[in-house]
Amino acid sequence: MSHNNLMKFILFLLLTWGLPMAGFGQNPPIEDELNEKYAALKWRNIGPLRGGRANAICGVVGNDQIYYAGYTGGGVWKTIDAGMNWFNISDGFFGVGSIGAIAVSEKDPNVVVVGTGEHAVRGVMTSYGDGVYKSTDAGKTWSHIGLTQTRHIANVIIHPDDYNTIYIGAQGAVHGPSEERGVYKSTDGGVTWKKTLYVDQNSGISSLVMDKSNPRIMYAATWQHRRYPWKVESGGPGSSIYKSTDGGENWKEIRLGLPDTLGKVGLSVSSADPNRIYAIVEAKKSESGLYRSDDAGAHWTLLSNDQNITARSWYYMEVFADPDNKDVVYVLNAPLMKSIDGGKNFVSMRVVHGDCHDLWINPKNNRNIAMAEDGGATITFSAGQVWSSLNNQPTAQLYRITADEQTPYWLYSGQQDNLSVAIPSRSNTYGILTSHWFNGPGCESAMVAMDDPKNPRILYGGCFNGRISLLDTKTKESKDIMAYPMTNLGYMAKDMKYRFNWNAPLINSPHDFRTMYYGGNVLFKSENGGLKWEAISPDLTKNDTTKQMEGGGPFTNEGAGGENYNTIYYIAESPHEKGVIYTGSDGGLIQLSRDGGATWKNITPAGLPETMIHAIEVSPHDPATVYFTSTRYKFNDFKNYSYKSTDYGNSWKKIGDDIKQDDFFRVVREDHKVPGLLYAGAERGFYISFDGGNHFTSLQLNLPIVPITDLVIRNNDLAASTAGRSFWILDDLSVFQQSKGELTGSAPKIFQPKPQSRILINSTFFLVTEPAYGENPAEGIALDYYVQNVGDSLLKMEIIDQEGMTIRTITNEEEFKPSMLGGRGNIPATNTENLPDQDGLNRFTWDFRTQGLKKIPDVFVLGADYRGHRVAPGTYRARLSTMGDTVETELQVLPPPDVEVPEAVWVEQQNFMSELEERINEMHIAAEAALQISTKLKAIIADIGEDQALDTLKKAGTNLEKEMSTWTQKVVELRQKGFQDALNWPAGLNAEFFLLRNNLDTYDPRIPEGYHARFEDLENTWKAVKAEYKDLMENKVAQFNILYEQAKMPALKIADKKESKP
Repeated sequence: MSHNNLMKFILFLLLTWGLPMAGFGQNPPIEDELNEKYAALKWRNIGPLRGGRANAICGVVGNDQIYYAGYTGGGVWKTIDAGMNWFNISDGFFGVGSIGAIAVSEKDPNVVVVGTGEHAVRGVMTSYGDGVYKSTDAGKTWSHIGLTQTRHIANVIIHPDDYNTIYIGAQGAVHGPSEERGVYKSTDGGVTWKKTLYVDQNSGISSLVMDKSNPRIMYAATWQHRRYPWKVESGGPGSSIYKSTDGGENWKEIRLGLPDTLGKVGLSVSSADPNRIYAIVEAKKSESGLYRSDDAGAHWTLLSNDQNITARSWYYMEVFADPDNKDVVYVLNAPLMKSIDGGKNFVSMRVVHGDCHDLWINPKNNRNIAMAEDGGATITFSAGQVWSSLNNQPTAQLYRITADEQTPYWLYSGQQDNLSVAIPSRSNTYGILTSHWFNGPGCESAMVAMDDPKNPRILYGGCFNGRISLLDTKTKESKDIMAYPMTNLGYMAKDMKYRFNWNAPLINSPHDFRTMYYGGNVLFKSENGGLKWEAISPDLTKNDTTKQMEGGGPFTNEGAGGENYNTIYYIAESPHEKGVIYTGSDGGLIQLSRDGGATWKNITPAGLPETMIHAIEVSPHDPATVYFTSTRYKFNDFKNYSYKSTDYGNSWKKIGDDIKQDDFFRVVREDHKVPGLLYAGAERGFYISFDGGNHFTSLQLNLPIVPITDLVIRNNDLAASTAGRSFWILDDLSVFQQSKGELTGSAPKIFQPKPQSRILINSTFFLVTEPAYGENPAEGIALDYYVQNVGDSLLKMEIIDQEGMTIRTITNEEEFKPSMLGGRGNIPATNTENLPDQDGLNRFTWDFRTQGLKKIPDVFVLGADYRGHRVAPGTYRARLSTMGDTVETELQVLPPPDVEVPEAVWVEQQNFMSELEERINEMHIAAEAALQISTKLKAIIADIGEDQALDTLKKAGTNLEKEMSTWTQKVVELRQKGFQDALNWPAGLNAEFFLLRNNLDTYDPRIPEGYHARFEDLENTWKAVKAEYKDLMENKVAQFNILYEQAKMPALKIADKKESKP
């Protein structure tokens, strides 16, 4: 990689918060090869920067500015400024994105240990871990240190005096039995592990704590639990509390005073009084609550039965004792609860979001608290009065993705424990900011539909338990349009009139967007904006009433809707044939109607086990070809279950068996232009197939390891929703469509890019109000090309207009100098000067601009933008040349959105800007010559000194230098050294021409009348100034040269200067 390409790469990292290395773990060679082939392509994270669910957080003792947070899909993030900014530190090292626990060594804060697999396991939006990772350099690099099959880890403890002694509280697999759970101990930094506490295959560790005053004393809570797709079981004989007095080697059950049967338990040791142990206990309602022991666990007493501290026990049950006051204790639930009387009474505290999962209290300052919650990671220094922002973390867990057809297009999805979100795919400022997106319809689990995808005003969004509402984006009013209004909360699914999935599908018909389909256990249809919903099918699920009982037990029911079962989970209508509708259920049934819902046929593949049909894709090329993806992770089965049919589901072929172990597809989409080109979003990455699904290969590029929940192709871009890293977009699929996976040979290749709208970034003077933001594509047309062995040879890209004129030349010779966009912020500029020349695929963005303008070296010019102007919409060509080979492709520049003007208006604008640039170049060539003459005259005058014999020459030189400087000052104000100097001295004539050119170079080509008048005045002024220059050069300089020659000194001459690029 050349120096120029390296600098471009560094700037890309700055813009994208340190994006990950390609792939994860050790990929097979073919996958490494494919990632290397397409490494020039980059996904971009557009946000939203609205934090997603965090399960773990830990501060650093002795430095209250540094914290680590772990997300349930988003990986590990770090802040070094107490939450002002967060950056990911696990990308490229971790094989999963789900994090359960984090610990930082108190002896050496460079030692950080992370347990993967979230501990607050939901029925939806939960992913698994792959063991334990350790860093010895404060998160710069990581090593995997084992316990891969533990799946979910609740706690990590590092011995306060020996960072090689590490304890892991492994909760274990949530969806099935496993031996890999319990308390694990390592005394060699994770090289080897010993399981020291184990109950049974169904019971893991929900809480593991240590008495820091005596690290030999430890307490562990075991939890018998299991999640089925239709029920969460929390509690049983395997739940208990244990104590060790020998550093976790041996354990003894401590139950005196506790209920006979326990559910989930959380523990905390008071540092103010190590004999005081708090336990938040799930049991039957009359016995659940906060228990306390004042004799190190020998006896327990129920202090509070407040149901606010034990609600939804499977999701919470975390307790934290204040380090300084033994009577202050915090319990995490939907609110953050605090007691100041030893646990007898609790009050709710101020939080930023809620649904609280982890807490770290600074042992040296108990007002400094860090919390992990469903909205992300947040920090307080005021004991909870003020918390740091959550809107600086692009870690949203998004359920699905919908795209409209605006330019630029918008993306829509429900965000876990938030509202739905509507966000543009790009903005016209330095990034996609909080102000650019808005809350959408429905609630967190919404799929989003709309009244008109080209101009959506009314958005429709679902919610759990069958709720559905509309949002008028103009008035901001919302309205419920539920098919059958019923709370459904706490109900058994069998007692509901209709059963709806937590993430019930809602789609527009591709044939008539006024028609919407909505899935319950039957399929609903509306043709009047949801005012009437008609059931157009029988029950399309297995309708197994034994799986429609209570959603939770034995102590805590879970009736929020996440455990509703036997529901439709996906709907797809064929884009080719109106009324050909597919549905997929959460129990594994695929149903097809070919007559608009009048009749239905079960087309489920024979032998398909009970699965969740996650997505269905009808081929955009062949009406009979259909794909579906299904998952069985909720049955503790992590294999891939994806299928393809070419005959409307009469027969099926399994696809995707060649992907990574413990990975499975959630969605497959077929390219809109090339049949058989498939894109697959999986639990642990992204895959591609160039042969219709016969073979899939990992193509991670810079996309982080995170569950991909959905994919959509829009405007030839591929957009992904993720469960922990918000939305990502891979701009322009053209290179995949045209290369078909083949990038070989010695001859250069250039790929035709998609037509690109003339969408511009606004003026570079802006206030950087948000240091974290979604990434825009570079302004212009992304050109993908393939070269080999360029080395020190010239690589040249020419942009050619409709008349065959070369309007821009870019080479690999110009060094790319990192710069900033301008405005009040540190926003790196994009490389638009240097052509990358690395072996293989390269991507360079032509920024719509013509050749750059002539610069005056080392001179500040107010408002000077030396780049050429942006071209008008039209057809152009890009010509790539190197080592005697030349290849070309066509470029299409489309008009800006909502700008409709005659072609003559664009021609007038372009001619006007060209004329202004000609004047600026004329001025700068003349001004540079005048400056050089002035410099030489000053040198001659200095050489003459006090020589009286040359006094006539000296006087002539002094007068000429004064005239030259006076003339130059009219063109360029040399006293200005920066922007604010314009307040002291008016700008030169060149700055006035720049002002006109810059202001005209905008999205709207219409020229305001005042610009013609101003240009006429400037032209008259320039004609006079140019005449002065001619007189100076042809007469007065010539006269001085005669005197100079008569003085027997060399003639004063200026070498011809060629115009150079900026």
